[in-house]
Amino acid sequence: MLFHAPSHKPLAGGGWSAAAARASIAAIVADAEEAFDPGTLWPAHPLDEEGGPLPSPVGLYLGAGGVIWALDALARAGLATLTRSWAEVATTLPDRYLAQPDMPELTDARPVPSLLAGESGVLLVAHRLAPDPEHVERMVACVRANVHNPTREILWGSPGTALAAQLMFETAGDERLADAWRESADWLWDEWRDGLWLQDMYGETRRYVGAGHGFASNVHVLARGDMLDPERRRELELRSLETLRAYVIREGDLAQWAPTEGPVGPEVTTRTQWCHGAPGMVTSFGSIARDDDELTELLVAGGELTWTAGPLAKGPGLCHGTAGNGYAFLWLLDRTGDERWLERARAFAMHAAAQVARARAAYGRGRYSLWTGDVGAACLLASCISADPAMPVLDTI
Repeated sequence: MLFHAPSHKPLAGGGWSAAAARASIAAIVADAEEAFDPGTLWPAHPLDEEGGPLPSPVGLYLGAGGVIWALDALARAGLATLTRSWAEVATTLPDRYLAQPDMPELTDARPVPSLLAGESGVLLVAHRLAPDPEHVERMVACVRANVHNPTREILWGSPGTALAAQLMFETAGDERLADAWRESADWLWDEWRDGLWLQDMYGETRRYVGAGHGFASNVHVLARGDMLDPERRRELELRSLETLRAYVIREGDLAQWAPTEGPVGPEVTTRTQWCHGAPGMVTSFGSIARDDDELTELLVAGGELTWTAGPLAKGPGLCHGTAGNGYAFLWLLDRTGDERWLERARAFAMHAAAQVARARAAYGRGRYSLWTGDVGAACLLASCISADPAMPVLDTI
């Protein structure tokens, strides 16, 4: 069993229609703008509060930073007409975060530099909408403070803050950001042993394989752009392929990867979502070693597994929902040129749009977050219109 069938649903979004996709995007954007409160930002969704209350989250993962980034990106793509300028709100987010950090139960209520749940992520959003030298100063400090974070993964650790430095460098051009990236990259390289990294996180140590907390996204961060020297990049590609071979689970034309090294329960082993399983492996390696036929075949097999499993029952989001899986198909389109992957991405996008509408009717409100909620689904719809595989934050800011 390569995937957990009860975690997936049959496709139910209808055929692809660019007009319907645009209408879904417009509805998601209108709902998000209407739900905004200047004092409390956006309320956390009940499905995101399983670990306890989340008052006014501001980060990229669950909070206002991610929503504002998505609204701005959709407007820049010509797919949303916003009713207000979000730059002023975006510039308040770094200080709001310092005053009241997201996920306090995981950080002892202290600010952390984290990309997806901390300060560096909201600095990216603020700088995207209202560039300011102060954002660069604070980002350099965040990245350098996080170099030796023992989590060694993208949400909390130095892979995430290194990516934040690189993304800001691409717009700001400040060499201090590039130097900070290199400092983190050098440490990560030295910590890369026996194919994987060790994650010291949430009170336990484990070696994660997938994109959410481990190997796949770490390699993606190191390989993204042209900041590695050619010799080290080639070594990265060779070592990555060895690890992918070592941990792949094959069944005919399908490929799956367990989330961690070592034994775990069958439902965990067969997760098929961006954060754990084949979809995140495809999105992480889609742009790497494009001329390597063996890697392409592995990724295509991961895409076939993702398609066979079907959309996720958890919801429409990016991290562990239908939209994140849809980006795997867009990366395979980009890598292979095979149009069936665009058709499959669009089928998942329409399903995600229907999931958004059903959940809004069930809860009487939207889910206002980038990585778990509605605007992540809107981003996939937009990417399917343009056939662009770039995932929010991971590939572009």
